[in-house]
Amino acid sequence: MKNRTAPSKLVMAAYLLPCLIVFLFVVVSPIFAAGYYSTFKWPGGRRMSPVGIQNYLDMLRDSIFWHSFANNIYITVFCLIGQIGFAFLFASLLNTKGLKAKGFHRVVSYFPVTLSAVVVGFVWTMIYDYNYGILNFLLRLAGGEEGGHRWLSDPSTIMTVVSIPLIWQYIGMYLVIILAAMTSIPSEVLEMAQIDGAGGFKRAVHIVLPLIRSPLIICVMLCISGNMRVFDHIYAMTRGGPGYASSVMAQYAYNVSFMQVNMGYGSTLSIGILIISMVLVTSSRSLLMWLSRKGAA
Repeated sequence: MKNRTAPSKLVMAAYLLPCLIVFLFVVVSPIFAAGYYSTFKWPGGRRMSPVGIQNYLDMLRDSIFWHSFANNIYITVFCLIGQIGFAFLFASLLNTKGLKAKGFHRVVSYFPVTLSAVVVGFVWTMIYDYNYGILNFLLRLAGGEEGGHRWLSDPSTIMTVVSIPLIWQYIGMYLVIILAAMTSIPSEVLEMAQIDGAGGFKRAVHIVLPLIRSPLIICVMLCISGNMRVFDHIYAMTRGGPGYASSVMAQYAYNVSFMQVNMGYGSTLSIGILIISMVLVTSSRSLLMWLSRKGAA
């Protein structure tokens, strides 16, 4: 039998080079381009006039941008509880011995992840529709013909309404990660805890959660980064309305860049979103790692 040796560094670099070129072209170069254009007043076309850091000063005073940032924070917190919380609950159920058709349940749970975000937005728009949506249909059955609610037009509840489709779509992604972590826990550990009288809740809190701490931190990081750049669902359902009630940072940057044709300030908003997201993800990771070490100690 021939001995197989690892490929040389030159061969590995040759394999990685096309991916690296695509990454630089698609991800890195637009960041530098946005940073360059953010120093200009650019209403489209070739009319560009340098303004220095004025766009950044305007962003700091832009109440709509910070309102959109607050909406992103609301969605992130809501989805952290909903996506990861439900994923942990469902993973615990799928990890039990008595449950039948586990493969079917896993496929059904993961199926929404495979759908386009725009498709999910349109489907939930139909569910929320005042005249023909299933929610108002059920409310009218329960409360008469006058029952119903304008789900996508009420500023007081709009952020919760647009967050629910996000939770529904991405539970399956975190379910797969958490379930894989749970299946790696030795069954003897859980059996000994059960013999000692620990119920299902105590086993989940005091045994399962500490043992899957690292995968949970990964889930939290993915959830924060994903919901800080959410755009497709909001665009499909509300376009940021009513008014700016459901506007998020990416939606506002899109409106400024392409609806208001203010490319320079739109680039500034994009850089602002990048910086804020990086700060949040980095600080959250540091906090979670500190809590993890403290809990382990």
